[in-house]
Amino acid sequence: MTSNTFLLASPPIFNGQNYQLLVVKMQTYLQSFDLWDMVESDSEVPPLPPHPTVAQLKSHNEEKAKKFKAKTCLYSSISEVIFTSIMVCDSPKEIWDSLKSEYLGYEKTKLMQVLNLMREFEMQRMKESEGFKDYVNKLITIVNKIRLFGENFPDNRIVEKILVTLPEKYEAKISSLEGSKDLSKITVVELINALQAVEQRRAIRDEKTTEGAFIAKTSNKSF
Repeated sequence: MTSNTFLLASPPIFNGQNYQLLVVKMQTYLQSFDLWDMVESDSEVPPLPPHPTVAQLKSHNEEKAKKFKAKTCLYSSISEVIFTSIMVCDSPKEIWDSLKSEYLGYEKTKLMQVLNLMREFEMQRMKESEGFKDYVNKLITIVNKIRLFGENFPDNRIVEKILVTLPEKYEAKISSLEGSKDLSKITVVELINALQAVEQRRAIRDEKTTEGAFIAKTSNKSF
């Protein structure tokens, strides 16, 4: 990537909230510019050999510039309040480690956050008045937060959770799925598509019933 295309896209801005999201976004952003290695390692650029060639000089200068480009990306992604706490850091890795130390917290804090999210996931039950899509999105949001902490959370746990916490009106479709599919192998997407179809058909049926009742009521008034 040439220098005139560098920083074409703006990095995500971090204001101290949702550090785990910053990690995912910033890693991808730096990788797109081939700069993530500057954050992972503090290694110095090897010195030039005696009587370097033009190509060696160019490569050496480009490698040295990567450190400053990575720092620029990190500086540009941090609010002014946070910037004052990392402005004395010399290298991209030092900046990244400082942010991690301050905002990720100790392992104990991380563990407590994961446990709280796990508890929140286990307590979820779909209400009769709740839309299926809204309920599933709520579950997936909690799971994604757990995964951002680096925890393994397999999809089959989401499938099991959905199956055992749906209201009675979904029982017929679940029984039908049990007869046609191996529910231990069904994916989250397959389950969502199958059960969402139930809700859509029910909505269409209710709409037709309402429309029929309205027509009948109107017809009665005309006599």
